[in-house]
Amino acid sequence: MKARHLPSTVTIQCFETAARHLSFTRAAEELSITQSAVSKQVAQLEDVLQRKLFRRLRRSLVLTPEGALYLSEARKILAQLEMSTNTIQTWSGQGEVLKVATLPTFGSRWLARHLPAFLEARPQLTLQLTDRVEAFDVHGEGLDVAVFHGHGSWPGLECHRLFGEEVVAVAAPHYLAERQPDAARAFGDCRLLHLATRPAAWHHWFADQGIRSERSYYGTRVETFHTLIQMLINGAGLGLVPRFLIDEELGSGQLQLASLHVLTTPDAYYLVTPEALGEQPHVRHFIEYLVERAQCSALPEPSTP
Repeated sequence: MKARHLPSTVTIQCFETAARHLSFTRAAEELSITQSAVSKQVAQLEDVLQRKLFRRLRRSLVLTPEGALYLSEARKILAQLEMSTNTIQTWSGQGEVLKVATLPTFGSRWLARHLPAFLEARPQLTLQLTDRVEAFDVHGEGLDVAVFHGHGSWPGLECHRLFGEEVVAVAAPHYLAERQPDAARAFGDCRLLHLATRPAAWHHWFADQGIRSERSYYGTRVETFHTLIQMLINGAGLGLVPRFLIDEELGSGQLQLASLHVLTTPDAYYLVTPEALGEQPHVRHFIEYLVERAQCSALPEPSTP
């Protein structure tokens, strides 16, 4: 595609804002321009794409299927542009920039714990860290390193295993005391909480014990482990959580095991990097450091005499 056929960032921003509000008027207010200016930018974008992005439904503005598809891509473009802009704005002009992406709860509960020592030893390194639930396009987003959870084989990516996970069923102590749940009856008297990205988690946990339950796929769903953990602490029900994410809560008594059964999943957490970047010193040092930290975390606690 020739450059003259590409929409400007202003045009894309006008479209994204109008699509988010489903209103040209509110988009104009947010962008501090006129409604006609927003309308003109959207019309120019539709002319470039040769597709209608909005349609009127009674008095409402709705996205067409093409508009919904383009909105997803437009948001990625704007997010990448913002990240690149921030990189330049915060770069000291010396040293390397390392762009890392992680899963939200993994980032806040494990990765963040180990970053300070790494950064302290490398004062010239600028770290750009982002997190989200949705899958990362490592090549398309220009990432140096990303945390993936899965089988450990992704085309074009060099993969370094951190650790697997042991999934346990937990709840707040007062919730368990009130209900005295029985795993053999599929926790029939309890509310099962689910992670949206792992809809079959309860099914696998029950099946691993030879338990059949029609409740495995039904119940409240949340997007991140962070939200799930907070709901569990506050007595919302039972949830399945990788044990390494809740070591502190189990140790402090905020959460308690609802069953002694532990499900070891076939998937693991990996650091991935484009194959072409694997030998760059700042990338290699970062990966080696975290792999070493992961190995230390997996070591058994020393026994007391």
